[in-house]
Amino acid sequence: MKIQGNMEPLGSALGIKKPDTTDKAGFENVFSGALKEVNDLQLNADKAIEDLVTGNTKNIHETMMALGKAELAFKLTMQVRNKVIEAYQEVMRTSV
Repeated sequence: MKIQGNMEPLGSALGIKKPDTTDKAGFENVFSGALKEVNDLQLNADKAIEDLVTGNTKNIHETMMALGKAELAFKLTMQVRNKVIEAYQEVMRTSV
């Protein structure tokens, strides 16, 4: 006997929509998008430093915030990379 619930009424009551199957975001698209965002943050930080040094802006707070965002995004990217490498190595150690 198969018991299946009808989640449609609950989902519609909570405002939950079904995932759009026409726009599939694969790992490659998600990862390349994330890398592009990290690169943009790095470029924004570089621009903020350049503006501070040349005197185009006197707001050191915004410069430090841009640097902090870029640093945090880069560290997160490195941790994700390390986890992906660990997972790959674990799969390669698995005997068939």
